Amino acid sequence: MHWRNRPLPRWLPLAALSAAGAVAALVLRRVDPNVPGNPLPACPFYTLTGLYCPGCGSTRCLHALVHLDLAHALATNPLLVVALPLLAVMALNAAGLRMRPLAPLLKILADPRLWLWLLLGYAVLRNLPWYPFTLLAPP
Repeated sequence: MHWRNRPLPRWLPLAALSAAGAVAALVLRRVDPNVPGNPLPACPFYTLTGLYCPGCGSTRCLHALVHLDLAHALATNPLLVVALPLLAVMALNAAGLRMRPLAPLLKILADPRLWLWLLLGYAVLRNLPWYPFTLLAPP
């Protein structure tokens, strides 16, 4: 069999994702997205519309997490803080690490409709101008 016809190992995407995450963590350790004029890009959706998308505040949230500031991370993007462990479990499952006790949860998380409704609902709620929805908007 020629090397080009061999399937990629299941762990290779997880390794690539882990390497990209490590590089992002190193960048976020050194660059503060809260400082005006930083080199990190602003949210294009917010720039064009003035509305918060589900990802608005993610860079500042990840920066806070890298610096172990959970309170600031929750203030900038609470959904990301809650979703990160779930996404990690899903990535490990996709790489072949099966955790039987989590199988029912993984079945639910694998449904793209869940993520579609969750992200759409979150985007709508975080743009509402009333308390407690204002807590979902990044500061």
